[in-house]
Amino acid sequence: MKSRWLLLASFLLLPFAPSDSSAKEDGINSVIGEIRAVLSAQQEAWNHGDIDSFMNAYARAETTVFVSGDEVTRGWQTVRDRYFKKYGDRAKMGTLTFSELEIEQLGPDSAVALGRWELKRASDNPHGRFSLIFRHTPDGWRIVHDHTSAAPPS
Repeated sequence: MKSRWLLLASFLLLPFAPSDSSAKEDGINSVIGEIRAVLSAQQEAWNHGDIDSFMNAYARAETTVFVSGDEVTRGWQTVRDRYFKKYGDRAKMGTLTFSELEIEQLGPDSAVALGRWELKRASDNPHGRFSLIFRHTPDGWRIVHDHTSAAPPS
């Protein structure tokens, strides 16, 4: 008789038990939130003129890749040097906005982000798209591959 009650109670409580799919969804939402936070911090650092903090979003590795136009830049330090050369002062940096973010977790330690970037500067308004591959590292989610394109000037 006691086992019948336990069986009945477990059937009644089953709909309220956490499911694997809801736990998985919570994990995915957590990863997406963490990556959004990395991108938000990156945008904020840029808008404060802080390229070094902006670079914290990238994995500090020789394998980090940045692609723009027909150029491939490899290595965290080389990517940093490129940003300093191209955007060495506040006027060149302008104000950065990321928008239309789409983030998808590909596996337990990888994700891809697609989005739009825009710079507002006194003399122009460059903009374009980016695709970022993120890996979960000991430092958190970091960009390991950045493919950024600029739209033709309008």
